[in-house]
Amino acid sequence: MRRPLLALAVTAAFVSLAAAAFAAEPFTFETLRRVVGVGATQVSPDGRDVVFTVSKPDYEANQNLSELWTVAVAGGEPRPLTTNRKHAAAPAWSPDGASIAFLAPGADDQAQIWVLPFRGGEARLLTKSPTGVEQFAWKPDGSAIAYVASDTTAKKTGEEKYVSAFDVGAQDLFLRTKLPSRHIWLQPIDGGKAKRLTGGPWSVEFVLPPSSPPSPLSWSPDGRTIAFARVPAPESGRFDSTTVALLDVASAEVKPLDGARRWQSNPQFTPDGRSVIFWHPRDGQGDKGLVNEWWIRPLAGGEARSLTRALDRNVFTGRWMSDGRTLLVAANDRATTGLWLQPLDGPAKRVETGELVVNGAFGYDVQVTRTGAIVFTASTATRPAELYVMDSPTAKPRRLTRFGDWVDGFALGRTERVTWTNDGYEEDGVLVTPPGFDPAKQYPLVLVIHGGPTASSKENFSTMAQLMCAEGWCVFMPNYRGSDNLGNAYQSAIHDDWGPGPGRDVMAGVASLEKRGFVDRARIAATGWSYGGYMTSWLIGNYPDQWRAAVAGAPVTSWMDQYNLSDGNESLRHDMGGSPWVGDRAEFYRQQSPITYAIRAKAPTLVMSHMEDFRVPPAQAMALYRALKDNGVETQFIGFPGRTHNPGDPVNQRERTKLWIEWVRRHFEDGVKLP
Repeated sequence: MRRPLLALAVTAAFVSLAAAAFAAEPFTFETLRRVVGVGATQVSPDGRDVVFTVSKPDYEANQNLSELWTVAVAGGEPRPLTTNRKHAAAPAWSPDGASIAFLAPGADDQAQIWVLPFRGGEARLLTKSPTGVEQFAWKPDGSAIAYVASDTTAKKTGEEKYVSAFDVGAQDLFLRTKLPSRHIWLQPIDGGKAKRLTGGPWSVEFVLPPSSPPSPLSWSPDGRTIAFARVPAPESGRFDSTTVALLDVASAEVKPLDGARRWQSNPQFTPDGRSVIFWHPRDGQGDKGLVNEWWIRPLAGGEARSLTRALDRNVFTGRWMSDGRTLLVAANDRATTGLWLQPLDGPAKRVETGELVVNGAFGYDVQVTRTGAIVFTASTATRPAELYVMDSPTAKPRRLTRFGDWVDGFALGRTERVTWTNDGYEEDGVLVTPPGFDPAKQYPLVLVIHGGPTASSKENFSTMAQLMCAEGWCVFMPNYRGSDNLGNAYQSAIHDDWGPGPGRDVMAGVASLEKRGFVDRARIAATGWSYGGYMTSWLIGNYPDQWRAAVAGAPVTSWMDQYNLSDGNESLRHDMGGSPWVGDRAEFYRQQSPITYAIRAKAPTLVMSHMEDFRVPPAQAMALYRALKDNGVETQFIGFPGRTHNPGDPVNQRERTKLWIEWVRRHFEDGVKLP
């Protein structure tokens, strides 16, 4: 009798879950108005308070609004520090904890540094940089702030002021305009005149978004030196040319930290001021797609060494613990974000955060207090980002904010990590099933393939996945070779294998779900943006009978065109093992390009692109559209105005997602075709 009773209990459980799901409010596009972003966390010097940004979409004005908030680490009610700044960002406490500096538009709409008394009072404008401020850092004694700003162009008169031609061939990457150099200035906190500290044809490191954030300025504890990352020229697309430099503030002398190395970035002084840590790829081979590591080099001389080699993860964020000899590091790990305590010598120790997935990519929103508490923003599969604190590395996280309480009344999909094996790899991904999911039934399946490819899908809150689950679909977000969640061997396996290997990984993941019996094999869609658009384009041409529909956003379809036209063409030379114009490498480029196989595609495909995209030029999307249309495949090409790779404004972010989902819905519904 036990088996029938168990079956009845399971059935009753599914009925109960389904009833609860249908009673809750469905997740719709209107729901997006409620989404609140929490980030840019900074802890006060005494460890008692946190300042952070709260951002909300304003669809009527079509902009994302951001203000500064604060909350006590001990707990309590969060409160706003600014209410009418609209675009407050990058808060940073003064060393004495009395003030908070932040970026916000000045009278000319350029980002400037403002200083706000923490205990009350009005913010005052500190800088008046004609080109705006990109980043800044307090001097340790609080007397000044160092900041980075673009150089102004030389003034021209007469007809010369209309001349804007420049030598495109002199650049290492394809750009539409000439970039200015970026240099370091020193602004006294009393409001005196800013002093230029660096100059010349070289530049402080700058990477066009979307990519890692700008490499920050790091002051030595004695306030005499600033460590920063530099490139030989502002237009340099050669990431292997980035080096860490040391600026003597008194003399303005700049010298390299380690002239023997390249691919350096994100320097930080150790708390004792005797060494500098920095980002550097394993074995110095960023051209092989090897994981990023934290390295350390003594200022007194000697060889740099990796701190995180044994961890074997693509590590980015690093925060010094209160002992001054342990680094809290973060990296993607399986379907979450891992935190580890990495001592200067010895193995790293995992910090357990449970179901919380720390926010961030290429840099994670996590800070450490002087008492050793860890403060961070994180989400779960069913709750948007909130602010949390762990009173010690072994304590359980406490939630400090409740901006996501609105989600409690909504019917949400259930998220789980799924695993499979392929080509000798133990692989994973994220599956989100719709509210009321019954594993005995069959459901349409939508693949949402992440970009990068150096990134990973995680069990965090995803509005895209929840909108799709509200349609009654299952959502599969696979991690393929080249993803940065399973270590160096897996991340670097994409080198010289951009399409075939990752394509097999994705298909093996789909097959593993099909074996569970809930996938409607007649209704599977492949979708993605950027590299996700590339993989979508690859899949519809190489597995043409698998797909009911496809959405290829900002897709790389020809590596040859990508090399010729993208702002990342110089790094692509490394990724693809050489120039297509040298030797026989052009054939390899052709073999790895989805456009080569587009003639085989059958799936109705929506193609989308920004029409001035510098990362993946729209010619790539147009080529796929033409190939599909000329071969009788149902297709549509939607273009968005603007020079960006992803929509930055809330209206077009929402519109992109609407078009994405509507295309899939039309082709999942039997007999429904586009007019």
